[in-house]
Amino acid sequence: MYGNSTRENRETPLTPAGEDAAGRLEKAVSQKSNMYVGGESDGRVLPTKCPNNGEQASAEGMEGRRPTKENIRQATASRTQSRTSALSDLHGVREVARRDKRTRFTALLHHVTPERLRESYYALKREAAPGVDGVTWYEYETDLDERVLNLHRRIHRGTYRAQPSKRTYIAKADGRERPLGIAALEDKIVQQAVVTVLNQIYEEDFLGFSYGFRPGRSPHAALDALWVGLMRKQVNWILDADVRGFFDNLSHEWLGQFIEHRVADRRILRLIRKWLRAGVSEDGEWSKTEVGVPQGSVASPLLANIYLHYVFDLWARHWRKHHATGDMIVVRYADDGAPRRRGKEALMGP
Repeated sequence: MYGNSTRENRETPLTPAGEDAAGRLEKAVSQKSNMYVGGESDGRVLPTKCPNNGEQASAEGMEGRRPTKENIRQATASRTQSRTSALSDLHGVREVARRDKRTRFTALLHHVTPERLRESYYALKREAAPGVDGVTWYEYETDLDERVLNLHRRIHRGTYRAQPSKRTYIAKADGRERPLGIAALEDKIVQQAVVTVLNQIYEEDFLGFSYGFRPGRSPHAALDALWVGLMRKQVNWILDADVRGFFDNLSHEWLGQFIEHRVADRRILRLIRKWLRAGVSEDGEWSKTEVGVPQGSVASPLLANIYLHYVFDLWARHWRKHHATGDMIVVRYADDGAPRRRGKEALMGP
């Protein structure tokens, strides 16, 4: 824990996008949502220093016949220009999301480009166990460019099909087993790309006391926030809360409604529904999934944070502003939370 923190933490900063990028994006959004989503950080909750690891860089090159030096320079320049343009577009999405918390984005799938899919592939863990497809990270690298282009075509034509998650179990500290869902490799790639796009929106919406599975945040940052709250506030009550079976029982219906407050691109919504409804394969037998998100999948942490943002974070902020009789600070890491307050009344849950 970092006890020498003195400044309040803020949302991950963003380099402002150019007016042209933001202007083009405003043509592809609508403002039909009637629910305001507060996105500013909660300064009373946050510590000062928050490690910022950033996104994983894709340093690996393509295998195959060695091209000429001129081709290398041309290919490198082309990839650099493509990456710069893609980043500018994403910055534009974030700028629009920042300016108006009621904006609903109607066109997002075009940000899932072959280049972004390729970067998403290299962001995955190389030694991860394969899913039901049996394809490993290293096997998929063979003819990677062609595979990525084919995957991109299927996504945009609507012929991409999500595969069921492979069910496996890991031991918990209390002796029980935690179920994990291992997605097929291509599902991981697509989920990683979509999460990268959606993060530009939700990093502007999520409140400051949410730490779990967010870019540039970590368990150490959450512990830092706890230390600041305990050492610098007059704390009388501490409530350590853990939502029992949260990932396994999350409502698909409510999750869909929450996402639609910000996302109106039907193709993105259809992709998310495909992942949720793909089912689970255990010992060769498929079973339907009507609730929950698989722990261990790439998209699940973001989907869980979206759900908890609406059912807990906004409630906690409202309760503190309108009902709390003393200071109240909150730290949430995924489905674990530690609200602390000063006063005679104990904090009651939602």
